[in-house]
Amino acid sequence: MAAFIDHYNNRRYHESIGNLTPADVSFGRGETILAERRRIKQQTIQNRRLNHHGQAA
Repeated sequence: MAAFIDHYNNRRYHESIGNLTPADVSFGRGETILAERRRIKQQTIQNRRLNHHGQAA
């Protein structure tokens, strides 16, 4: 039972709370994690655009 609780609270992402773990939300790490994900996503989009434009030239 302890292994299940650990997995559920600390490792499994929950769609209903923004694809965070309950522990992330409980300990106040949620917004920091979401901000980092947004930053990574923007950087990925920018890199893909640069690569696409480089291939088209």
